[in-house]
Amino acid sequence: MSDPEAPDLDTALLLCAAALATAKEVGALVSVAVVDGGGNLVAFVRMDGAEIAGPTLAVDKAYTAVAHRVSTEVLGVLARPGGPLQGLASAAGGRYICFGGGKPLWAGGRVVGGIGVSGGTVEHDVACAKAAADKWPYPAPTDSAP
Repeated sequence: MSDPEAPDLDTALLLCAAALATAKEVGALVSVAVVDGGGNLVAFVRMDGAEIAGPTLAVDKAYTAVAHRVSTEVLGVLARPGGPLQGLASAAGGRYICFGGGKPLWAGGRVVGGIGVSGGTVEHDVACAKAAADKWPYPAPTDSAP
């Protein structure tokens, strides 16, 4: 049985479209991934000419945001040398991404999916992921990290 609050294909494609629109505005060529609450891919798009590493990084940013229930931008701060999560990027076979571009999707007080964007600067990826997450119909809890 599917989770009614998890991102379905239509919603995932809407989120991808929001990220792509922002990428076009800022002049970035990106890959965008939307995953469900188990980190499984629901939708993926790659702009023509986007870097070859982008697809893997986008999927892994979305996965990381789901696994840790926080944006990869926040994880990047926590995983810095001397930080409380130092070394996190080397965990899980290197799958955890600890720089901006991944955001969890919340519903009913829990993470039900994630968005990951890669290919632009970190600032571009963060802006694209935020644009996508802003289209998500459920709010994040007020005590959740960005």
